Amino acid sequence: MTHYIRRTHFIIVTGNPTLTQKTFTEVGRVTPGEAMTVQGTVNKTAVLLLLTTISAAYTWQLFWKGDSASAGLWITGGAIGGFIVALITIFKKEWSGVTAPVYAVFEGLFIGGISSLFEQRFPGIVIQAVMLTFGTLAALLAAYTMGLIRASSGFRRGIFAATGGIALLYLVSMVLGFFHIQIPLIFGAGPVGILFSVAVVIIAALNLVIDFDFIESGAQQGAPKYLEWYGAFGLMVTLIWLYMEILRLLSKLNRR
Repeated sequence: MTHYIRRTHFIIVTGNPTLTQKTFTEVGRVTPGEAMTVQGTVNKTAVLLLLTTISAAYTWQLFWKGDSASAGLWITGGAIGGFIVALITIFKKEWSGVTAPVYAVFEGLFIGGISSLFEQRFPGIVIQAVMLTFGTLAALLAAYTMGLIRASSGFRRGIFAATGGIALLYLVSMVLGFFHIQIPLIFGAGPVGILFSVAVVIIAALNLVIDFDFIESGAQQGAPKYLEWYGAFGLMVTLIWLYMEILRLLSKLNRR
């Protein structure tokens, strides 16, 4: 199970190159009635979460019905499809009203199947991961709203660099996996592996701050309405990554 997850998991670990301040200079501003709003982005994020949950439930129940072959195909298709649609969304932001929901469905297929694998091995782990993911989201949103944490230029550079390093590491791990070579320690359940997962969870969580800043800045600068979907898409990328990393961390702790 661990080897399969590592091969497919890197596909959603793009960090979050989707939400940058450069986006606003590329798309310009519009009139207030046609502009992006924070509430609009929140509503669209809720839609994406619902779509992800529905499609995740599909692959989840396939595994529990014993149809692991079909579920495996949906997991792989969801991971690859989500990756392709994510790239399209990044380069064609104006299409995000269509591509973001499609991305949510693909990623739901992926995480539903993967979650069922973890749940079968470690009963109760999925609800723990879900609660920790949304608990982290709520805590960081509260800290951001109160001004306790801000996405300064230095903060951004540090998080982008760390995120890129993690993505590169997962990519190298996947390539080496084809040759049956495993990077020692960091993917194991030992102290080094657990510390690595904790570090990755922290980096994934801090990407949420950059997401919040993008959404707030877009609303303040009068960005086009379609960037509500793009902002929601970026937030989903981070949430899915954070959830998967928390799930991985909890599995390591359960294996000890």
